[in-house]
Amino acid sequence: MATNPRRRRKFSQSVGWTMVVAGLCCVFDIASAPAQTGAGGCDLLTAEGPICSNYLACDSYGIEPSCSQDGFFAQLNQRRATLAKNGISLQNNLTQYYFGNTTGGLEREFRYSGHGDYLANFDFGKLGVQEGLFLTVRTEHRFGESGSGLSGSFIPSTLPADLPSAEKEHLYVTNFLITQALSEDFVLFAGKVDALSGDANDFAQARGITQFSNLAFVGNPATLRTIPYSTLGAGCSFLLEGEPLLSFMVLNAVDTTRTIGLGELFNEGCALTTELRLPTNFFDLPGHQLFGATWSSREVASLSQDPRVILPTIPIDRQSGSWSLYWNCDQYLVSDRRDPKRGWGYFGRAAIADDQTNPIAYFLSAGLGGTSMISGREHDRFGMGYYYSSTSNPIAPFIANAIGGLKDEQGVELFYNAAVNSMVSVTPDLQVISSFRDSLDTALLAGVRMNVAF
Repeated sequence: MATNPRRRRKFSQSVGWTMVVAGLCCVFDIASAPAQTGAGGCDLLTAEGPICSNYLACDSYGIEPSCSQDGFFAQLNQRRATLAKNGISLQNNLTQYYFGNTTGGLEREFRYSGHGDYLANFDFGKLGVQEGLFLTVRTEHRFGESGSGLSGSFIPSTLPADLPSAEKEHLYVTNFLITQALSEDFVLFAGKVDALSGDANDFAQARGITQFSNLAFVGNPATLRTIPYSTLGAGCSFLLEGEPLLSFMVLNAVDTTRTIGLGELFNEGCALTTELRLPTNFFDLPGHQLFGATWSSREVASLSQDPRVILPTIPIDRQSGSWSLYWNCDQYLVSDRRDPKRGWGYFGRAAIADDQTNPIAYFLSAGLGGTSMISGREHDRFGMGYYYSSTSNPIAPFIANAIGGLKDEQGVELFYNAAVNSMVSVTPDLQVISSFRDSLDTALLAGVRMNVAF
């Protein structure tokens, strides 16, 4: 147990389940013409032009730009807005982490790491090719040494620092999604999809960059066993006011982050996922209720690694098929009348999974989050959350043989995302984690993230 846990992790790169919410929201909201207000109070592009918009950042990362800018930042946003007006929307993010464990856990040290995320959306209607046709391309890379393994937890504490491949620092294309709108309410899509932005939640998502960084609050880890992070797939989505309402996808069952994926297409079966996200208006305030399910026909032979879990590769009995059912909600408790999406509220997640193949039998999380209530700091965000992960009884003996006695895992995360300007935010982060490893004391992790959107 004295060796570095990163050397024991041989990942197979998979995270999450459906790209629908992030990809489709981006391309359709960006394509909308007249002036309107998007999620988080972000001003969309107008037909006449600028604009102070960095909508992709708002949509995917929870960043909200300021319209009152001068100099370099204003010029950069102006150029980005001009490109978006003509059909090409860009959002690049570079996030750096300095994170460490101060007590308990597996190792006590601080580590530096980072993650680059480069997203481009092409609206071929505006480009004069075909109305309703869009292309989303995402490339990612990581660098440095992640601090996720310091606590000895099953769920990583700084998820993006391990993506898209915990073993390599190369730049990979993790998303190449072609979308065709057949009407304002129905779209078809196909290509290579990354799934980190599924399980959408206003207060606990944002790809682990400007909100929570622990996977327990970025998505639902009970889906780990069924749906890869980046692989080929196709699907459809019914839209409500430009946002996915009901989505369905068929995916290749194995992760192909490092390859195109055509050679591995359906060689080990397929994976299915469906998701329903219903808008609500409880207390006359906005919110959502999300219900989802995943299933994979792949034959399970081991707990092969991906960047969402921190375990050695453990052989288990062969069994075909695995499934999960999940739910989440977000509900505003305080909301700005001028912009209902500016405010704060509560969130919750729950899931059950096939405990014969999944190391997580069930999962729960809840917390508070939203935009800052401090006067003059309206562009800041905050969050506090608690999670509980139940270790599968059938699989526990296999894991225990490799790393010792087990228990259920639980943890807490608190963060405050301070916007320096429209492009830079700094996020102090504190986590307390009681690992699933029975021999480890409770870990106290602390660190800071800096995100640059350019």
